Formats: sequence, structure tokens, C-alpha cells
Amino acid sequence: MAITLTNIAVLVSGHGRGTNLQAIIDACEDGRISGKVGLVIGVRDDAPAMDRARSHSIPAVALSPKGFASDDEYNAAMLKALQDHRTDLVCLAGYMRVLGQNVVDAYRNRILNVHPALIPSFCGRGMYGSHVHEAVIARGVKFSGCTVHLVDEDYDTGPIVLQSVVPVEPDDTPETLAARILPVEHQTYVKAIQLFAKGRLKVEGRKVRVVDG
Repeated sequence: MAITLTNIAVLVSGHGRGTNLQAIIDACEDGRISGKVGLVIGVRDDAPAMDRARSHSIPAVALSPKGFASDDEYNAAMLKALQDHRTDLVCLAGYMRVLGQNVVDAYRNRILNVHPALIPSFCGRGMYGSHVHEAVIARGVKFSGCTVHLVDEDYDTGPIVLQSVVPVEPDDTPETLAARILPVEHQTYVKAIQLFAKGRLKVEGRKVRVVDG
């Protein structure tokens, strides 16, 4: 019997290194995710993540919001690209924009994002990358980590799927904390995607329950 693989589209940033994308690609290729990356969408054609996609023969489509007359046109182009590539699951990997309502509606409970802190702390508009780790250290909390959540109409407000905890050391800098959290992000994101691919995530209002496979 043929195995059905989850077809994943990854939305990436214009400047990041693309390590979360690479972690997803690697996990698909070695079987830790029962899926394949069938599309990568970015805002810049020359972004590092786009090069990573092409090196694995994955279609990479650049859609810059500046190239469209309105947000509605941009959102329509994104939805068309996702549907044309028969996307089952959308994964955000550094993508900074709030998704269009049309995309959220079409893929409700089928969009994942990873955030480098323990939501609901240190999240929301403007909280990304080093800004998160700087805020964590400035506040003096003892633990940080990462959160994988479903995406809705706002920044970091969707139901939480998984969280992983990373201690904040007394002498941490934003750079050292980020370096320790990043591999945990990769592991947690891969685990969450596999749970989705195996049909083990059940959304119950604001909560996500992991059910037996």
C-alpha cells in the first residue's frame, strides 16, 4: 500500500539563514517527518533559505508584497501558489507578516509556526529573533525555550502545540541564549510537524491535544 506523505509548504524570511527550513527538509529526507517539502515561498529570490530549497530541487517562489498593488492581490497570489502545489500543511520559518485572512481560512488549523520563547511571554508584534532573547535577558527570567503553535489572524496568538524549556544562564547574552535555543527549536518543530502528519493533533477550542497514533 502506498504511503501518503504530507505535502508541506514553508514560508521563509528575506534575511534569515534558513536553518528551520533545513531542519524540516532534513527530517523529511531521513524519515523523521512523514512528508515532503513541496514548496518554499519567500519575499526575496536571493534569500539564503531560497538557495537551500533549490539545492534540494524544491520549487522556490518569491512573492514580494512590494510587487503587488494591494495586500489583497499579494494574499491571493500566496493562496494560489499554495493551492497550485497541493499544500497540506503550511509551516512558517521566519516569515514576518500576518497571513491574509484568505490563507488562514483556507488552511485553518493547518498552519504551524515556531517562536523562540515560551508563549504567551515575549511574543507578539516586534518580538522576533534577537529582540526576543534581549527581552528575556533584560527581564531576568530563569527559563526560556520555544513554542510551536497553530497560526491564526494575529501574531503568536494561535493554540499552542508543543513547548520546550531551555534554562537561562546567569552569564547568557542574547547570542549565547539563541545558540542554545535554536537546536531545540529544530527538534520541537520537527516533532510537531510529524504529529500533524500522523494525524495526532486535535484542536479543542484554544487547546491542542496530542492523541494516540
